[in-house]
Amino acid sequence: MPELPEVETVRRGLERVLVGHSLTRVEQRRADLRWPLPVRFAERLSGRRVEGLARRSKYILAALDGGETWILHLGMSGRVLVEVPEPAAANGAEMLGQFAHAAGEIGTHDHVILWTDGGARVIYNDARRFGAMDLWPTQDLTAHRWLAPLGPEPLGNAFHADYLAEKLAGRFMAIKAALLDQRIVAGLGNIYVCEALHRTGIHPARAAGAIARLRIERLVSEIRSTLTEAIEAGGSSLRDYRQADGELGYFQHSFQAYGREGEPCRRNGCKGSIRRIVQSARSSFYCARCQR
Repeated sequence: MPELPEVETVRRGLERVLVGHSLTRVEQRRADLRWPLPVRFAERLSGRRVEGLARRSKYILAALDGGETWILHLGMSGRVLVEVPEPAAANGAEMLGQFAHAAGEIGTHDHVILWTDGGARVIYNDARRFGAMDLWPTQDLTAHRWLAPLGPEPLGNAFHADYLAEKLAGRFMAIKAALLDQRIVAGLGNIYVCEALHRTGIHPARAAGAIARLRIERLVSEIRSTLTEAIEAGGSSLRDYRQADGELGYFQHSFQAYGREGEPCRRNGCKGSIRRIVQSARSSFYCARCQR
């Protein structure tokens, strides 16, 4: 599943072609994705001007001039593809990428297509249909059932060592499970939790409540730096993920632990190797020598 850096990368790509523009036409090609789409979904989006594009956890939030916000979750394999027509590109418009299909063609898994007054066409493509969309009153956005339970953003000011120490205190659950709990911190996923724990030297199965305060401080710092580096690198490209402009992210080339089972640990001075265990049906990668 695309994680926070990938979702942020898509948001930034879409911001360039959606914010300040009106949706001149919206085509809804099926009634549902993971859940049914909102009533009169295409009609309510059509003609609306996109005033801003934000991210909350792994959700992209497009604020519309009609007082509603379009909420988008990419799910397991959702992709957003953008095309700017050649004449517009020739006149100075930035070409963000190309469709997965030739211009004018609509693929089997292209479920929602939007056209803007700036000449861009935006396609939501989702082979497995685990993605989700909704329309919700902007003034009541924090009460939406997808957003209300979420903890603080890992890159926001509300996520700090004091907060995390309080949330982990007395918990016997594994630290990796705690960090993946969206009620504790929003947006963290399997890949970047593995990376942050490796950087911090914490075993993924260690009891969350048994981690010393100084290590919690370092963990918060490494979570922030891991996500920031991944965003700067354009997100990681695993399986179906692509950036909005069609380019592959490349942070996976910098992975220290994730997906490197049997390979040498890359931490300076460590002679261990990366191992894999399964926690809650997810693979955890760690070094048995330097992660304790």
